[in-house]
Amino acid sequence: MLCLFDLDGTLVDSEPGITACIRYAFDRLGVAAPVNLKPWIGPPLRHSFAPYLDGDGARIEAAVAAYHERFANAGWREYAIYAGIGKVIESLHAAGHRLAIVTGKPVEHATPIVRSLPFGAAFGRIYGPLPTATRSEKATMIARALDDFASTARNAVMVGDRHFDIDGALANRVRGIGVLWGFGSRDELVNAGAKTLAATPAELMAALAA
Repeated sequence: MLCLFDLDGTLVDSEPGITACIRYAFDRLGVAAPVNLKPWIGPPLRHSFAPYLDGDGARIEAAVAAYHERFANAGWREYAIYAGIGKVIESLHAAGHRLAIVTGKPVEHATPIVRSLPFGAAFGRIYGPLPTATRSEKATMIARALDDFASTARNAVMVGDRHFDIDGALANRVRGIGVLWGFGSRDELVNAGAKTLAATPAELMAALAA
């Protein structure tokens, strides 16, 4: 089976690094940052910055550049691995399943994180959007993974915590499993069409084995 995993909110709690980088970007532009930044985790940065910067393309690009600057220097290290998820990855890999990352992060941001994970070597590939992306590209990335691994949709699964993950899975007729320990909600995942939800890594392992 081809097992595709989201990164933020699924394998790692990256909220500290992401929110610190967002605040840094707003500070650089002299704009007050929103109080609640959790909804920013998942959607493309340009989409999230736009309403706070009056849709000004130049300011949006400046904010994104500032975010990337801090993320490259420090933000990528500011995460915690969710307890129990490493065992799931190691078990899948040992059983011969093929694994890959499908993330909303640009590949250059995701790669050092994945490489630093104790189970990072289990992932054969990392898929991320183009740096200029203004919307989620999960469907496109999942389709690319199916082609690269010569996998059928029936023999693949996408695991993630946001509706983007489920949307992308369903667009490719791939089974989508929503995890409840990340940044999305049960309602968000159910409304997106997730038929299977996992509240813990142990539940995820059972769902993958079903």
